[in-house]
This record gives sequence, C-alpha cells and structure tokens, in this order.
Amino acid sequence: MLSLDTFAIRKLAELDERGLRRSLAGTAREDGPWLLRDGRRMLSFCCNDYLNLSTHPEVIEAAIAATRRYGAGAGASRLVTGNHPLYAELEARLAALKGTEDACVFGSGYLANIGIIPTLAGKDALVLVDELAHACIWAGARLSDATVRRFRHNDVAHAEEVLVAERQRHRHALIATDGVFSMDGDLAPLSALAALARRHDAWLMSDDAHGIGVLGGGRGSVHVEKPPAEVPLQMGTLSKAVGAYGGYLCASRPVVDLIRTRARSFIYSTGLAPGTVAAAIAALNVIAREPDYCALPLTKARAFARATGLPQPASAIVPLILGDVDGTMTASRVLAEAGFLVAAIRPPTVPEGTARLRFTFTARHPDEEVARLAAMVRDRILAPIA
Repeated sequence: MLSLDTFAIRKLAELDERGLRRSLAGTAREDGPWLLRDGRRMLSFCCNDYLNLSTHPEVIEAAIAATRRYGAGAGASRLVTGNHPLYAELEARLAALKGTEDACVFGSGYLANIGIIPTLAGKDALVLVDELAHACIWAGARLSDATVRRFRHNDVAHAEEVLVAERQRHRHALIATDGVFSMDGDLAPLSALAALARRHDAWLMSDDAHGIGVLGGGRGSVHVEKPPAEVPLQMGTLSKAVGAYGGYLCASRPVVDLIRTRARSFIYSTGLAPGTVAAAIAALNVIAREPDYCALPLTKARAFARATGLPQPASAIVPLILGDVDGTMTASRVLAEAGFLVAAIRPPTVPEGTARLRFTFTARHPDEEVARLAAMVRDRILAPIA
C-alpha cells in the first residue's frame, strides 16, 4: 500500500506543479441558472442545463409522481426486471423528435458510446473519429476491436483521404463525430460527412449531447440544415438541455434491436430510476411545444459574443481561448469575484496551449446579467491582453 500511496502522491504533485490538479466544490443549484457555492449566490455560465429544465416545476413533479408510483430505483438491468413502463414512452418520444424508427436509452451518454461503437465495429471494421470528438467517443472506439483512425477537426477532405487509403481493407466503416463540439461550440459538417459516408459505404454517427433541445427547433444539430442531414446513428444525452440523466441512440429498428441485445453497457447496467425517465419525458414535452424557448440559449450566446467582439457562435457554447493555464485560472477567479461562475478548462480536456474560459448560455439567463458579464470580460480580461 505504501507504494500505491507514493505513486498517487507523486502524480498529484506533478499535476499541482502544472496547475492541472482538479478538485470538487460543493454546489447547491437553485432556480434556473443560480447556485450557491461557498456561501455565495452566483450566476452560473458553465452549466449544460441549457433550458433550465432540471428545475422546471413540470419536470420535477413528473419525477416525484413516478418515484411514488414505481419506486426510487429500477432494481435491475433493463433486460431482467428494470425495464419499467416509462421507458417505452421515452424511447418513442426520442425517436419521434429525431425522426427515426426507434430509440434505445442507456444509463448515460458515456455508457451509450462505449456500448454502441464496439457493438457495430468489430475487428473487421474501420472507425474514423474527429480529433476533437468527446472523450467517450474515443473510449468507445478504443474498446472496439476495430482499426481506429483520427481525422483533422471538421476536415471532410482529410476524412476522405483516410477512407480512400484504408476502406477496402475493412468490411465495415464507421465515422464518429460530435454534432456540437463541447469545448469549441462549433458544429460538425454533418451533411458533407453524410455524403462522404454514402460514397464509401460507411455509417455516420453523431453525438448530439449539446444540440438536442437547443438547435434545429429543439430537434438537434442534425436538423439545423434543411433538409436534415442523413445521420443513421444519432446518439446523445438526457443530462444537458433535457435536464435529467441518461443517454440514447436513435436509429432504425433493426439497429436498435441489435444494440439492445449486444451492447455490453446496456446489458450489464441497472436501468435508470423511474423518476429520472419521467423527468426526461416531461422535459421533451416542453421542448416539443416551445420551440421559441429552445432558441433562447443561442440568442443569448450571440448577444454576449456581439458585446465582447468574439466570433458569432453556432451553439450555446462560447469559448474564450487564453492559452496559458495560470492566466485562465486567474480570469475565472476575477469573474467569480463579480458573482459569475465560469469554468476554466485546462488540458487534457483541451489541447495543450488552448486553456480557455467556456461560457454556456441558458434560456433563463437575465439579459442584464449577460450584458454585465460581457462588460466584465471586455474590460477586465480582453482589454489587458489586447
């Protein structure tokens, strides 16, 4: 045990020296984007609850009612006894929202990706992954027996170069990308990637964790363009704009049936709590009936960008890349002193030299507070480095 502790202490010291050690901070979320931390009420600009549905009365009441009716937990995996009646309704709602035949819900977005990719990509497959795709896509690719290759970020021509060089040596090919990239907020060129996939008999999968509920009238990044991009594998999470928890895959009925019977992270995980599933259903009801509300996070993000002179965002995520870790941490503290919680994102979450402040905007951020934040960023962070 001494050698184990020595190992941990040495690793932590190395992280401290580089300013990369992480720590947990007790945080009590209040109504909408407000929270309590260290005894202070702060306005969060780093939460992914884009529509503030986790505190929506309708969503909360649905969770309470389902918990009273079905209990606090699922009790087992979905294939044993954990497939409570609410799952069928949630999966039907997701499929309808995304325009697919069926859907399969997982315990989280991470579990979805580490289950879907290895199920579809065996040792005779090629998996191409955008270099900036989320860590769980990379985890799923590496857990598969497939040959894994990266392509330059959003570079369709480079993806095609890889396919031309390697496609013929593999029975199947899968292209995996984020729909909205979580650290930069930019969108994948889904229609161009779909055309590429068709040319080379590849399957396209997009992770819409940061698109569902916010873009395309709430239907997500696939539906930003008209007509929607042809993406046969649409996965995402229920823990961000939907305000609950869990992950999903929306696809054809045969594909979903295969996932349900072969994806290890589905088979061997306890089902989501009934209250969580009910909350997601209620949130999807709000998303379906209030497209104007769904548009607010992007509207507020663009107002902030205009006021600070930053490039216009394509999503509710606005990055401010400062590069230096210490400088980024200092900038985060400056904003915290003014009552704004804005996360400093450091390597390895982002590449070396690209430490940043990551601003996320929600439907219920007060416009006057967005303007105050923009003034702080412009005068206290951007002006000194101009």
